[in-house]
Amino acid sequence: MPEIPAVGSPAPAFSLPASTGGEVALKSLRGKAVVLYFYPKDDTPGCTVEACGFGTEHARIVQAGAVVLGVSPDPLESHARFIKKFDLPFTLLSDQEHACAEAYGVWVKKSFYGKESMGVQRATFLIDAAGVLRRVWPKVQPEGHPLEVLEAVKALGKP
Repeated sequence: MPEIPAVGSPAPAFSLPASTGGEVALKSLRGKAVVLYFYPKDDTPGCTVEACGFGTEHARIVQAGAVVLGVSPDPLESHARFIKKFDLPFTLLSDQEHACAEAYGVWVKKSFYGKESMGVQRATFLIDAAGVLRRVWPKVQPEGHPLEVLEAVKALGKP
């Protein structure tokens, strides 16, 4: 089983294709807190609940000093449809090779009706302005989670 990085350790570096065009790299976000949330698949029930929750709380999370980034293995075209369908106000990153998910320890073996496959474990990481992991939610229940993340961002304080 992959290791989820420990709170207090440097967040694993990444640079991924972004729904906003180009790539987003963690190092380019220094000076800002980052809410990095991993989800399995665009436009599925749990992922939609979570994404819409982050959409609802987005302005308050930004006001508290953090950037929200969603990461899944879906391609950018899928992200574009998901963003448009639900009017999501934050950037989604495409991790098609799942290297970022592996670095964060959330690319795991899953079992669905007895069939095993590899996929993303829903998890969220709060990274401070210096690039250090401050909070990890390793197995997220989508309902209400974004509000919990907002409270953690507020507790972190503005950079």
